[in-house]
Amino acid sequence: MTYPSPVPSRLTRDSRNKMIAGVCAGIARRYGISTGGLRLAFVVSCILPGPQFIAYLVLWVLMPRDDRY
Repeated sequence: MTYPSPVPSRLTRDSRNKMIAGVCAGIARRYGISTGGLRLAFVVSCILPGPQFIAYLVLWVLMPRDDRY
């Protein structure tokens, strides 16, 4: 007997639990991690040098919005 996975099979932006675009919420939901923890990690990582903000914008454009909810 197989049980349905609580993790969605596709990576989509979360349209219900979003703060800005739903990117962090969608990633957290897809991989089963804390949304708040992922958001905090992203904000802290923006202090470090690198393309984190640009990566967020790219994901915002490329990730489809989850309209199932």
